[in-house]
Amino acid sequence: MMRVSKLFLIPVWMLLMVSCSSVRVTTDYDTQVDFAKYRTFAFYKTGIDKAPISDLDKKRIMRAVESELLAKGMRKSSNPDVLVSLFTKSRERINVNDNRFGGFWYPWYYGPNQMNVSQYTEGTLFIDLLDAKKKELVWQGVGTGALRMTDVRRKERRIKEFVKEIMAKYPPGSRNK
Repeated sequence: MMRVSKLFLIPVWMLLMVSCSSVRVTTDYDTQVDFAKYRTFAFYKTGIDKAPISDLDKKRIMRAVESELLAKGMRKSSNPDVLVSLFTKSRERINVNDNRFGGFWYPWYYGPNQMNVSQYTEGTLFIDLLDAKKKELVWQGVGTGALRMTDVRRKERRIKEFVKEIMAKYPPGSRNK
């Protein structure tokens, strides 16, 4: 019987680990805009300068966004159709896992009652696309997920993952994940 409970715990822990690494994405856009007309882009320095992150992280995000837009067939231009801006937020989160199975006693579970508490940073990345002529927001992608980066390479991979997940939703009506 004890084997059954341990086998049950493996998928639960795997699910928890996968859910912590995912990026939750939402988008909003102007339904009156023809996104097919947007073929060129540039970064909106005024907006990006306001993002409360390091210049190194801004560069990482901008490189990832540029890569995704180029892959979609857009090109960088000094006279762009859209301007790309970004903003970030973060907050500390506490995760409490009660491993006592809801406080009930199960005869096949003989392990100690454990409660695990972990703290992590949850980050949110906003990617805004503005019509360059009108300077109006036409599309916004927002990605939220856990940030647990101990080294530069992991940080770069996580930033690329955030951007890729967000930009998968652009343009509206495209084949989304």
